[in-house]
Amino acid sequence: MKKGSLLVIMMFMLGSLVACMGAEVSNQEAQQSKTPETAEGEEVVKIGYSGPLSGAAAQYGINVLNGLEMAADEINETGFEVDGKTYKIQLIPMDDKYLPNETGVNIQRMATENEIVAAWIPHSGGVFASQTFNEKEDVIIMAQTSEPRMYEQGNKLMIGISPQYNIWPKTFSKYIMDNFGTKMALLPTNSQYGKDWLNVIEPVWEEMGGEFVYKGDIDFAKETDFFTVMTNALNKNPDVLFVGGPSEPTATVVKQAQELGYEGAYMIMDQAKMEEMSGVLGGYGQLNGSVGVLPVDQIGSDASKAFVTKYQEKFNEKYATADSSLSYQGLYVLVEAMKAANTVEDRHAIMAAVNEGIKNIPEEKSVISLNGMNEVGSLQWDIKAGIVENGEVKTIPLEQ
Repeated sequence: MKKGSLLVIMMFMLGSLVACMGAEVSNQEAQQSKTPETAEGEEVVKIGYSGPLSGAAAQYGINVLNGLEMAADEINETGFEVDGKTYKIQLIPMDDKYLPNETGVNIQRMATENEIVAAWIPHSGGVFASQTFNEKEDVIIMAQTSEPRMYEQGNKLMIGISPQYNIWPKTFSKYIMDNFGTKMALLPTNSQYGKDWLNVIEPVWEEMGGEFVYKGDIDFAKETDFFTVMTNALNKNPDVLFVGGPSEPTATVVKQAQELGYEGAYMIMDQAKMEEMSGVLGGYGQLNGSVGVLPVDQIGSDASKAFVTKYQEKFNEKYATADSSLSYQGLYVLVEAMKAANTVEDRHAIMAAVNEGIKNIPEEKSVISLNGMNEVGSLQWDIKAGIVENGEVKTIPLEQ
């Protein structure tokens, strides 16, 4: 028995070692695949990425990384000139499984081993973890999260990519109340992002005359069957379900609600994208009564149409999302800031040149209209909300 137990332990350890080695090899291959071809005299600017590439939020992380890769490939066709030298972008992606402590380790490692100029981080927990050291390590955080609290730190080396989520509650609430009713059931992701969203939507909903008939949350990292929580919520006869998190599991929440007979509305947090949800649900018809972020393919500009077409072809994806377009355009912001600052090394000079750089972004790369960066480092997008009626997406302006 002792020999048998020892054999099992050794096999388990060997399997774990192989798995770890496989993960390391995969990570190395991912890094190598992002290394651009350079001609004699050309140099490389290294940009890190730490986000979810596995687990429940993997598709979200992949969408962000795809947008970066698409922009980097375009930029690297000719490179960009700074102070008489030609540079190309090298992306260094690492999986953090949506865990803030993993993000911190990844960014520290890339700062030390790769001397990255900037690091893309597409979740608030990872941003908060990295804010504790990024200024000391001289790394610009490209924070692709809508969390408003990240600006409270006064970080001088951070660019906020996503529109802050506090721009949505009033518009979302008015649409729902005008068309469906005032009784809401809360079923957001149980992440810090979800909890922070509640701190914004709850007072707005109540101030506008709404009430909460059920308060719950969902752990998408552990739960795949939402029958119990959904049954409890629907027993309170809500007019609207407040849902959100990664797109695919959020769509599953909606699907299960409908399987249980729900026919009401959905207020969708900004992380979940209606275009991706429609793919899981078999079309927008299953999202009637929804309000959320306007799908990028509904913007209608020449730049957005070109982006969507190229993205779908490049990655063989059915949908391009706002997450991909924001990272895509965000990389152009960073590169144009380097060009305007005439340096790829002085991070503070690059930050100071962001608004000048934004003016120089080619019109055909401006998927979403960008009006500049404000004093706290948040990019100011001309963005709209989307609603679904009779299986079709329509646009509504933001309430002031």
